[in-house]
Amino acid sequence: MPKATTRRIRIATGVVTGLVVLAGVATAGVAAADAEAENSQVARATHAEKQVAGTPCSVSARACVDLESQRAWLITDGEVATGPVPVASGGADQETPVGHSFRVYRKEADHRSGEFRTPEGEPAPMPWAVFFADGGVAFHGGDRDRASAGCVKLDPGPARQFFDGLQVGDKVQVLNASTEREQRAALNAR
Repeated sequence: MPKATTRRIRIATGVVTGLVVLAGVATAGVAAADAEAENSQVARATHAEKQVAGTPCSVSARACVDLESQRAWLITDGEVATGPVPVASGGADQETPVGHSFRVYRKEADHRSGEFRTPEGEPAPMPWAVFFADGGVAFHGGDRDRASAGCVKLDPGPARQFFDGLQVGDKVQVLNASTEREQRAALNAR
């Protein structure tokens, strides 16, 4: 039997009787949260905005994450400034939340985790942390082969670029590209 890995790879997403199927694992909580995020007034307004070429995000975003492709971008004046860069998002039962209008609320260059420990028992490092969603969800540097508690992990260079490029108050969008395409197509069909 192959060894299990903690890295989450999103192979396919589909909705089946209210459950989201992610790589063969159904999770009702994620489905409800994603559906709520996609049906909000903010989501509808975002879908009406111009899309940044090469990303699933709108021109009002400063950072964009596509959970399906596990890629992220920095956006300046409606155009890609950095990216796409590879990311690793949250693991099972600690998914990275989907949202159209998260805001950067704190930055900390040398943050230490309150949830995870190193093998030596020390708080795990989260270098170049840029916090943007409830529950301490952040962009930060780290091992992309290990799932996080909802955070978006980047390699060291891109983590520093996101830290330097984002300011408190900047909009962050975390999306599933296929859902965004469907929502935009539905809006344009009206």
